[in-house]
Parts: sequence; structure tokens; C-alpha cells
Amino acid sequence: MPYPSPTVRPEPVRFEHAASGFGIGSASPRLSWRIPAAPEGFVQSAVELELTDEAGDVVTERVDTSEQVLVAWPFPPLGSRARASVRARVAGQDRSGWSDWSEPAALETTLLDAADWSARFVSPRTVGGIRQPAPIVRGAVELHGQVVRARLHVTALGLHVTSINGERVTDEELAPGWTSYAHRLRFRTHDVTALLHEGPNTIEVLLGNGWYRGRLGWDGQRALYGERLAALAQLEVTHADGTVRTFGTDATWGARASGVLADDLYDGQTTDLRWDARGPEGPVDVLDEDLGRLVPPSGPPVRAVAEVPAVALFRSPSGRLLADFGENVVGWVRLRVRGGAAGQRVTVRHAEVLERGELGVRPLRSAEATDDYLLASGDAVLEPSLTFHGFRYAELSGVDEGQIESATAVVLSSDLAPTGSFACSDPDVETLHANVVRSMRGNFLDVPTDCPQRDERMGWTGDIQIFAPTASFLADCSGFLTSWLADLAAEQQPDGSVPYVVPDAIRGPEGPAAAAWGDAATVVPWVLYERFADVGVLAAQFESMRAWTDRIAGLAGKDGLWAGGFQFGDWLDPAAPPEDPAAARTDPDLVATAHLVRSAELVARAAEVLGRDEERSRYTDLAATARDAFAREFVSPSGRLHNDAPTAYALALVWDLLPTPEQRAYAGRRLADLVRAAGFRVATGFVGTPLITDALTIAGEPDLAYRLLLERGCPSWLYPVTMGATTIWERWDSMLPDGSINPGQMTSFNHYALGAVADWLHRVVAGFAPAEPGYRRILVRPVPGGGLTSAAARHETPYGEASVAWRRSDGRFLLDVEVPVGARASVHLPGSASAVEVGHGRHHWDVEDAAPQARPLRTVRDVIDSPRLWDELVSVAVEAGLAADSAVVAGRIAPYLDAPAAALPALVPPLLRPAPDAVRARLEQIVAEAPAVPS
Repeated sequence: MPYPSPTVRPEPVRFEHAASGFGIGSASPRLSWRIPAAPEGFVQSAVELELTDEAGDVVTERVDTSEQVLVAWPFPPLGSRARASVRARVAGQDRSGWSDWSEPAALETTLLDAADWSARFVSPRTVGGIRQPAPIVRGAVELHGQVVRARLHVTALGLHVTSINGERVTDEELAPGWTSYAHRLRFRTHDVTALLHEGPNTIEVLLGNGWYRGRLGWDGQRALYGERLAALAQLEVTHADGTVRTFGTDATWGARASGVLADDLYDGQTTDLRWDARGPEGPVDVLDEDLGRLVPPSGPPVRAVAEVPAVALFRSPSGRLLADFGENVVGWVRLRVRGGAAGQRVTVRHAEVLERGELGVRPLRSAEATDDYLLASGDAVLEPSLTFHGFRYAELSGVDEGQIESATAVVLSSDLAPTGSFACSDPDVETLHANVVRSMRGNFLDVPTDCPQRDERMGWTGDIQIFAPTASFLADCSGFLTSWLADLAAEQQPDGSVPYVVPDAIRGPEGPAAAAWGDAATVVPWVLYERFADVGVLAAQFESMRAWTDRIAGLAGKDGLWAGGFQFGDWLDPAAPPEDPAAARTDPDLVATAHLVRSAELVARAAEVLGRDEERSRYTDLAATARDAFAREFVSPSGRLHNDAPTAYALALVWDLLPTPEQRAYAGRRLADLVRAAGFRVATGFVGTPLITDALTIAGEPDLAYRLLLERGCPSWLYPVTMGATTIWERWDSMLPDGSINPGQMTSFNHYALGAVADWLHRVVAGFAPAEPGYRRILVRPVPGGGLTSAAARHETPYGEASVAWRRSDGRFLLDVEVPVGARASVHLPGSASAVEVGHGRHHWDVEDAAPQARPLRTVRDVIDSPRLWDELVSVAVEAGLAADSAVVAGRIAPYLDAPAAALPALVPPLLRPAPDAVRARLEQIVAEAPAVPS
């Protein structure tokens, strides 16, 4: 049939990674488009792009390509403030004609050069010092004639809340966010046409300490970037007669103190609602700041993305009034009070959990997390604007229940478009996934932070390195992480070392080089390329990737073994004591050398994509050298690792660090036995946790991966769910089974890192994975197990929505796959030896659900591998007082995995403690009556 047809019409084009073409910061923005529907077999072969500028002039360019994602700008570069529209139409392979045009997409560039700025930074001279009330800088603008267009370009040293004629110019919060201020300071452009009128107009900028001048880190340091707050604002007004006038911050502006008496991100905000806006105004100083560091944003701003009303107001055992918002969130409390008395002090203190019924504030360390308000008389809305908190509970003092009209948690996050979802037949696993989403939302607050509540809240490189694949499925974080990577490169030291946190607020030792943390320099760009088909991020970050890998290769030396020096290692291994989170079971030298292999391979792959053959060859050789060193130092001839720990085997299996098939097979078997010996409790920290379920799957033991996933004892992914968690915890046991808080200093209840298992849920449980960059080819390969009867994943790929859903019913396996136009899928049905290749559209399979083959119950290992049988045996042992839980039973019988199954009843009591004959008889009965074990 002839291909272009009305159904092939593209959607409006997108510019770079932006949701809108307004305020684009590129002279040649890359273009993407989706084709929502097309006839079967349609494949784009060419696109025609039409640019219409503000004057109505039209330029059309044809590009012969099948690409739809981040296609190079085919027109001459744009200038600053350019306004235009772009539309597209496509042709199929048979060249029978063109589709209908897409709707035009509006485009407007922002200021692209430092020379475009006539405004200058201004700072209050006599107000707004450290520990003084937050200042307001103010300017007056007189307008004559009708305003047809007005743009305000604004940023600050510190936080800013900007208004015109008393109305906020934007709904963004905590602007301009946190970047490596010495190198990159974001500004944004706002359409303020509707806020202006003929005659006098007033622009006011409230300045807060924020990351720039507030407390940063656990050592109490302040003013890391500078001691003076400052505003930069440039208003450009176009009148009906075509004249353009520009107004900007300069020496004519004034400054005065605001009613915000104190503000800090860690400690909170104090606000005097009796403040008189007509207070005296003092002068400002014009600062000599480098405008060349100003950069437009590549991702969305922080906004209030949700509101969560309190689910309960109640009194604690000590009589304090508490509000419970039902979930752990990030933001602040909006409190509406009635009948306030002048000078009445209302205090809102925040925490994530309760301990013995009272607010659990110890995990906050030195962060006060408290907002204070001095009321004027009458009703009031109490809400800060220059701070944020991580909390589920709030303690309200200075006010009684009768005065509270409502209490609402205002949830803040970078306003990332949600792109991925997951569902399955196990409600606890669905809750786990929801907790991952909520933790990402709370910690993707302008930078990917570790936690949102204590005196830290920093962009730890190790956390995002392991979580980037999960994040890239759940939300369109492409622009968000691209911006963060630019800061990483800016903060990178001359020798290639990567700071532990980005932006580098802790100013750690010279030449920091910690495996899995610094490797964010190579891993995160590759993930963005893999998930968003963004070659540009590889090009932009390639020198950073190369510099980091050269740095650690230098530490390793010619033999490729990276040993010695400081390492975080397998951070927060559950075996590590609370006071020493780095005391992991896995050798840090093994972790380091494995990451050298990984980074070298990623640089080689990036070089291949970029056509840099010399670097591809060099880093391929470096990876081979480090892989040889790993095998030589850590692997025995049989495949047993000298460091006999789950994380070590997970690294070796997933990253292909074992030379021979025999060694890989042995390592897989040994990893499986370690998992059995732990009673399916998690035994990995930050490094091993994202890999352990994949390693078991690779080893041919997906059922054991499911056993790990579905375990509810501590430590496990579902243990926090059983404890009522609504976010992912930093520690497996951030809260102990008795309801008390872990005594460790690092005990956050909102820390996304251990939620990286969600990537395995998407790729393996649901069976939805990228096979080519940007999901141009989707790998559909579900691995059912764990007693799940269904699972599904849905994702907004760069080409459009794709989904995979399977269910098991009445001996049938039913699979539904949706593929967007421009993509295709390789579908592997369980039990099938070959893949089915399909194009866009909806596809359905209904096949026999082959029952797993049973194997005889021969050994103790077979007993453990039967969930029902194992649960019965553990239940008997626990009820008889032989053991506290399954982990104790498993640990004691682990040396006897190869013993006959029939011997287990005789083994269990002597290994644990003497037991009555009746218990032994019951164990014998369970084993004797057990069926064969499914394999």
C-alpha cells in the first residue's frame, strides 16, 4: 500500500530534551519527533523540516534518514532571542509521497552569549548579611505604550523568588538551583507579558542563602561560594510600535530587609508575618561578576509537583501535636491557621519517622529542619519558600488543633516527566517499586542527592552511578543528568580525579579516586546514550570519561591491578557495623579493579560510537589488561573467587571478568550457594545490590533471584515494606525490627541507591529492556518466577510509548507487546530457543506455559530450593526454639548443602540446639512427604 497516509503524520517536533521550545539555550537545537501511527511495515526513510522565522520567511530542508531522535539541526544557526516555528513531514521507504505536516512547534531562543547581558549583578550594601534577614532588591520600570511581549532573564547568587507588581514571575522553586557556581550558573527566561502594565512597574527579588551561602555539609561550613547574595535580572519589553526597551539590575536599584528573619536549607526558615513591606530602602553594590559562566538550563526547574494532605493530627505520648502525611516526602508544610494573635509563634519541626511515638530527629544529625512563624493577627497561611525538608511527620507547636484549618505537605522535585511504570501480581513488590519512584522524586531535586533531610543532601557520585538505569526508565531525566554531568566535568581535577560529590561541596582530598563513585563519569553518560540515544552527551563528556579512566589506570599501573588507597568499597554491606559502613565482605581492591575494567570498556564503546578509532583501540586494550589482572589476582583456576562474597561474584559474572566458561559456571554455582547460605537475605551493599539479581539470572538461577526479591526478613528489599516504609532506606535496617532507629550516623529513610533493583524488575521480571540506543530495538525477554502470575512495564521511549505485559493463567502464558513507530522488538518467549522480530504495533502471544521440570529431592540444597518445603522446615525449627529465623537455620546447614536430603532432620537439631524427638520426627515427615523440586 502507498506509505504516506494521514495516519503517518508526525507529532510536533521537540527541541533537545525540553518539553517546550521556549527559552532554548542552543543556536542549533537537535530535533526529535514521534509518529503516533503508521501502516504495518512503514519505515521512515526521509524527513522534510520547515523553519518559519518571525518575519514569515520559510526555509525547508530534506534529510534522508530513518532517525527520529535528536536529529541534527539542518538550518543556519539561530541568534539570541530568535523566534520561529518548525514542522516536519516524513516519507516511507517506497518514496510514494510525503505525510501530512505536523503541527508547527514554537521555538524561542534565550540569551546565547555573555554580550547579550546589559544587566549586572547587584548586592545589598547595608542589609542581607550572613545571619541577617533575607534581603529584597527592588527596581522600578516605567512603561509607555502597549506591551506586546516581555521577557525576564533572571538568576542569583543564592536563591531568588522574583515578582513583578506583587505577582511571582514563575512557579519554579529554589531557583536557580545548585550547580558548580564557579563554573556554571543557570539563568532562566520567563514570559512576563501579562504581569506588566503601562505606567510604573516594580520588580522585586527576594534573595535566600540556599546552597550558595547557607550551611553545606556536616562540618558546619557556610558561604562556600561567597558571602554576598546578589540578583541579576534583565527585562526586555517589546511595544506595539516595534520598539524594544531593556531594563536591568544596576546601581539605581535598592534593597531592604524582608520578613524572612532566617533561612537555611538544613535548618529551616523563620518568617515574621508582621513585616511591613514599606520599610526603608538602602543602596546596592554592582558586583564585578563573570557573566561568561551563565548557562541556560538543560532540564526542568524544581516545582511543587504534588500536595499531600495530612492523614492524621494526633498527640504523641509526651503530649506534642503531630501531623502524619502518610508518606515520606520532600518539600515543606503549608499550614492554614485561624485566629492568630499578633506575635504568636508557631513552630513546624520535621522528621521522617517516629520513635517510641515521638518525632525521630536523631537521623537529621545537626540539621534543625524547623520552620518558625511569628503571626500577625487573624487567619494566615504559613509556608516557607527558601528551604526544604525530608519528612513524613511534623511536630506543630505554638498552635492547637482548633486553630488548624489544614496541614498539607507541598512536595518539591525537579519537574521531570514520568516515563515508566511497573506492575505485578505481588502487592509488596508493587509497593517496593512505588517507594523507588517516591525516593527518586524526593532526591532528584535539582541535583541527584543522596538524601533530603539531614546535614548532607549532596550529589554523591556513587549513588547516581548505580541508580541511573532505573532513573532513566522512570522519568525523562536526560536534561537533568546532562546538566549534572557538565558540573562533574567542571569539578573534575586536572589529573582526572572525580570528587565524591558533585557539585563538590565537601572539598575533599586532592586526587580523590574511589571506585564506583568516580566511575559516574563513565557510567552515567553511557546510560544516557543507551536510554535516550543521545550521542551528544557522549561527545560532550568524552574527555571527562577518558580523564577519569586514565587517572585510575595510572593508579593501577602497567599490570592493570588497582590496589591500595582509600575506597568506599561495597558501601553499607549489611554485615558492616553501624559505626563502620565501609567494612564490607568484599575486598575493595577487587571492587576497584573490576570498575577499572568497566570504565575502560565504556570509554572504548563511546569512542567507537564517536568514530574515534585510536581511543577505541587503546581503551579496549586497557580493559583487557585490567581483566587479566582481575583474573590473575582474584580468581582461582576453578572459578572460585579468593574473596568469597556475593558482591565479588556478582561483579565477575555481570561484567564478564572470568576467563573461561568453566570458571563462569563454577562462579554461578558458588554465588547461588552463598545466597542459599544467607537464607535469601541480602548480603550486598551499594556496589553489589544493583548486580546481584542479574548475576543470579545470568548464572541460570532466576528462581533464587526471585527468592532474594521476595524475602521479607531483614535485610531484604521487602523488609522495609513490612515496616511501613514509603521510600527506600539508606540502610537495609535503618529501622530495627523493634521499631527503634539504627544507631548509625548514616540512617536516612529516603535514599534511592538500594532501589536500583527496580531496573531488574523492568528488564527481567517484566522483560522490557533496550537492545539499541533509545529503545530503537526493544529486547522483550520476560523471566517469570517467584510465584508471580503477572508483570508489566510501560515506558515512554524517545519513539513513543512501548509496553510489555505477561500473565500466566490456566496453563497458558499470555504476552502483550506494544512497539512505537520507528522502533522494533526482539521477543523471546519463555522456553523458546529463538527470538521473534516484530515491528511497530500491538502484538499478542498465547502459548503453552510449560511447567518447570522437576528434579528429585536428593540433597539439602534441593530442600532449600523448594520455597514451600523450606518454609515448613524453618517454621518447625523456629517454633521449637531451635533458631530465631531462616537466616540462622540456613547459615548453620550451609556446609551440608551436598548432604542427602534425608539427612537434614538429623542435621538441624544438633547444629542448632537439642530438640525433642517430636520435632525431629516432624522434620523427617516433611522431607519424606515432599514432592520433587521444580528446576
